[in-house]
Amino acid sequence: MSDPHCPFAALSPQNPDGLLALIAMHRADPRPGKIDLGVGIYRDADGRTPVMRAVKAAEARLLAEQPTKAYLGSEGDPRYAELIAELLLGPGADDPRRFCLQTPGGTGALRLGAELIARMAPQARVWIGDPTWPNHGPIFSAARLVPIAHAFFDRATGTIAFDAMMAALADARAGDVLLLHGGCHNPTGTQFSPDQWRALAQFCIARGLLPFIDLAYQGLGDGLDEDAGGVRLMVDAVPGAMIAYSCDKNFGLYRERVGALWIQAATPITADLARANLLTLARILWSMPPDHGAAVVRIILDDAALAQDWRAELTTMRARLNAVRGSLAAAHPALAAIAGQRGMFSLLPVGPDAVARLRQEHGIHMAGSGRINIAGLSPANLPRFTDALAACLPGDGAPRQDAPPRTTICEDMER
Repeated sequence: MSDPHCPFAALSPQNPDGLLALIAMHRADPRPGKIDLGVGIYRDADGRTPVMRAVKAAEARLLAEQPTKAYLGSEGDPRYAELIAELLLGPGADDPRRFCLQTPGGTGALRLGAELIARMAPQARVWIGDPTWPNHGPIFSAARLVPIAHAFFDRATGTIAFDAMMAALADARAGDVLLLHGGCHNPTGTQFSPDQWRALAQFCIARGLLPFIDLAYQGLGDGLDEDAGGVRLMVDAVPGAMIAYSCDKNFGLYRERVGALWIQAATPITADLARANLLTLARILWSMPPDHGAAVVRIILDDAALAQDWRAELTTMRARLNAVRGSLAAAHPALAAIAGQRGMFSLLPVGPDAVARLRQEHGIHMAGSGRINIAGLSPANLPRFTDALAACLPGDGAPRQDAPPRTTICEDMER
């Protein structure tokens, strides 16, 4: 019984976290052949998430040579920011209208950016494609902004419904924010084409929208430069933009929380103004960013041999993901679109009933929306997965009746 005199009794009950529930169900499943397609981390063909070779070497060097554990300052490691800029933005990285702050993961970058938007444009609405990563909506809501879902994904074809998206965005007004996945969309695996990126850039200019790009999987799609191509097209075209960046996936530094927030302003003067405000907000939110993961990334990118080894291992990871996609796409006509998707995730054309049946009858664990982590599949378990899945798929490529036409911003899985 709650105590009316306890201040915590005034709190509202919260819905249980879908990711934690899925982890618990998989852990409690006693079957030896169970398959985990839920948690969004990379796994090799043996089901492991190893520490990358270059990361191990950089950590050993850091342990031996790091002279201090003093604070970095709210801006973070400046050399880390410079090196990430080259990776992300290429030749235009040193534009004086652009600057970067180190953040605790991509989530920290999104939240810091949301707070800046709330400070400079409190009436701004944030347009978010449906479906999306489930934390997007709550992050902007917590910053007192209003997220609005718009059409994005055609579940029947497994592709971006670009015309429907642009039609839905017709109601966007000057000062609003357009949230875009930089590539390897979570949960659908879809990506904008270069022509679509150009169209989005021109739309943002014409409507006075601020593009906010979430890039969490650079290097896990088609390549480091290829995966940043859309971001570069956008920022080269628009006067202002924001980019939330994560090193958690492409460096395998999940628990280190390594991210960055990039700002591009119309002029160097307004960039300095935005930077001053972001430093104030960062000081309030977390004071100083953590150092270890960013230092590891800095050491790797600053060393030609380590950087080459990191790129080689990232290429192996990317090739494995794309090979799994090819095998899945060849297994059934309803899965054909998966071959053209990229990254760690795809949204299967199945609904909650089929997902429950796959878990109960075959020990296959995935989100109720049908989102799967491609990296959870391997040559050893893929045939069993596709055989079990085939019974839940339509013959004509259209979703079954129990499959919802689309999911919502408040999806049931974490990134």
